[in-house]
Amino acid sequence: MAQEARAFAPASIANLAIGYDIMGLAIHGPGDEVHVRLSEQSGVRITSITGTEKKLPLEAEKNTAGCTALKMLAEHPDADIGIEMEIIKKMPFGSGMGSSAASAAAAAKAVNALLDGYYTDKELCRFAMQGERVASGGIHGDNVIPSLLGGIILIRQNEPLDLIQLPVPEDLHIMLIHPDLQILTKDARNLLSDHVSMKKMIRQTANASSFIAGLYSADLDLISRSLEDHVIEPQRAKLIPYFDALKKVAHESGAMNFTISGAGPSMFSFCRSESIAQQVGKKLNQFLDNEGVASTVYTSNINTFGTQILEVNNL
Repeated sequence: MAQEARAFAPASIANLAIGYDIMGLAIHGPGDEVHVRLSEQSGVRITSITGTEKKLPLEAEKNTAGCTALKMLAEHPDADIGIEMEIIKKMPFGSGMGSSAASAAAAAKAVNALLDGYYTDKELCRFAMQGERVASGGIHGDNVIPSLLGGIILIRQNEPLDLIQLPVPEDLHIMLIHPDLQILTKDARNLLSDHVSMKKMIRQTANASSFIAGLYSADLDLISRSLEDHVIEPQRAKLIPYFDALKKVAHESGAMNFTISGAGPSMFSFCRSESIAQQVGKKLNQFLDNEGVASTVYTSNINTFGTQILEVNNL
């Protein structure tokens, strides 16, 4: 067995406007890093969490990365394995960019490296989903699975896990803007109604279906026409200042769509090129700056690599 491993998991965008809890994708740039090493003391011990001013729990069972590792060890034949873990946060907490999911994904990949790849990627997804439940309050993989596997993911069912990796059109780019605000996933989920009208259900289902068809045919026009959220965005938009004005700016700047990333407050657009994504981000950043709201813009093509092992050592 390896003695030490280090993994990086990328940020992710969940829901994708028309796929609440069932679709997500990974981007390049921000993410979380997890270092793990074998310990003589059995179980999981988190020794440090850096990169965030938010006080996150060091108790493994209360931390998304720690809980993921505990779930993995619980099903491993060697019950006496001990792991020490360091978590390095490299994106904002409560951002709508899958921060808690990235920690869980990085932990899953790093711990599996210590275990000589004992678990399959699909099993790692299951463990990381259980770990991320600590932060989100529910089992859903639309952040953590893209972060682990990369690409655009469709999750048909959580238990037992049934997922599909969708095609990624080459020209499709992402603009993601993170305003200096914080919205917790649990709070954003509690805001949502359990009831959806038949009319909205039909529209949303049609858009989700045509979005997937557009990915398979690389038809960016069809993708663009499909990215209208009739269910979640209307309920959550009130949490984000200037949302309607920002959406207008994004469309006027050439974006294919504009909507909330995950639970927010980050927002994203699909764009037809890197240059358009940069232009959209610049205009949105200027708008928020004029309103006295600091923001950070990320532009990226879709990350098809997912979580990567950075280092494995046999000390």
